[in-house]
Amino acid sequence: MSEPNAGEMRRLVLGLALPALGEQLLNFCVALYDTFLAGYVSTDGREVGLYTTTVGIASYLSWLASLVFALVGTSTTALVARAHGAGDQPQANRLLNCSLWLVAPLGLAVFAFLVTVVPSVAAGAGLTGESADVLVRYVRWDAVGQLLFGFCLVGSAALRGVGDMRTPMYVLGGVNLLNIGVATLLVRGTQPNSPLAPLASIVGEIAPWGVNGIVAATVAARLAGGVAMLALLARGIDGLKWRPLQLLPQRDDFRRLMRVGLPTVFEGASMWLGQWLFLMIIARLGTASDGSAYKAAHMIGMDAEALTYLPATAWGYAAAALVGQSLGAQQPDRARRLAREATRHAVVLALIGAVAYLVGADLIYHWMTREEPVRRIGAPALRFLSWYQVPLAVTIVYMHVMRGAGATRIVMLITTLGLFGIRLPVAWLLGNVFQGGLIGAWSGMCVDVVVRCLIFTLYFRRGEWTRTRV
Repeated sequence: MSEPNAGEMRRLVLGLALPALGEQLLNFCVALYDTFLAGYVSTDGREVGLYTTTVGIASYLSWLASLVFALVGTSTTALVARAHGAGDQPQANRLLNCSLWLVAPLGLAVFAFLVTVVPSVAAGAGLTGESADVLVRYVRWDAVGQLLFGFCLVGSAALRGVGDMRTPMYVLGGVNLLNIGVATLLVRGTQPNSPLAPLASIVGEIAPWGVNGIVAATVAARLAGGVAMLALLARGIDGLKWRPLQLLPQRDDFRRLMRVGLPTVFEGASMWLGQWLFLMIIARLGTASDGSAYKAAHMIGMDAEALTYLPATAWGYAAAALVGQSLGAQQPDRARRLAREATRHAVVLALIGAVAYLVGADLIYHWMTREEPVRRIGAPALRFLSWYQVPLAVTIVYMHVMRGAGATRIVMLITTLGLFGIRLPVAWLLGNVFQGGLIGAWSGMCVDVVVRCLIFTLYFRRGEWTRTRV
């Protein structure tokens, strides 16, 4: 690999980041659209934000479950990228197959965990009666989809390692479009009073499923994504091929995946626990009469924040692949320059997101829910978030850079410190003790991210991550 000039670096980063951005924006649209559909399912006045809250918490659990697959995906991207950069394609293919071998038991573990833990999550979030029943039913059905979706995520991670961002975009984009289409059909139905009534001649007359239509669409899309990725890898793509005889990993490959991936296991576990405790803090905001509105406003705000989070993740994917390939080719200076280029791009996009939240918070909440208490609580809090979007983007890209280099231990340590040492104490103090509401609770999130941004920036500049052994 030759040292790229400024224009070549920009093209390299954009060539990988833009397809990943397309994938991430489709992910964003699905999460936002599910929340939108939930906000327009009638509750008949039973509880403010009933379906918005339950679908939001279910999405939260689904995201946290995906962190388990990320432990394999992180090490897969890093090691496949190193092998690809060193020109060792047989090793890259062995690592893919080793990763697929790990996904099946992880999928079963995720399924069992979600099915078991969701009643406790509902109780901890203060949900009772119908809202608790909806959450438990939603998550347990969603757990079925996780059985195969891990193959899709890990296969995508391997393809990113060899620099292929388009195939994951097509597969995951297709999954998301299927999700949106089926959810719309099932939630709205095709009966004569539905806007989708003309489709009755094609699919028959379907009664509205309400919120159950959202989870049915999610399960169908996840299963389809897993099957599609395995079919592509069985045929072979970008030099990577699923070979059943290679599914049992070689000891050295397994050891390397574990060395890079195990810190991510602990990071994922700490993030799951930290985010769950953060949700418990949100659940205790307000009073008995308006507490559900705080939870619904929080869920909508977290979906809306994806305008910054997901583009930064796309550029992080690009940076991780390029850093891994550069270090595999023994070019640490190239890795640093490409990482800086990706970070600059993410900062520009974060500034756009900050302006969108500052100017458009009222419009976002007006579009996402019909319930005035949720709008009144959420819009000022979303405007407040605008100030920390740049540190958030920098933190996300640098986390992916470190993971792409295989320096997952430092990411685990900094993330755990931020969550438990800063985010949760500050959120509890300002949100609950001093009754700062949603802005007070979200202040803990903001301070955590700013501190982590400073630490990651200092660690990046020291350059020790370029010497990580994988």
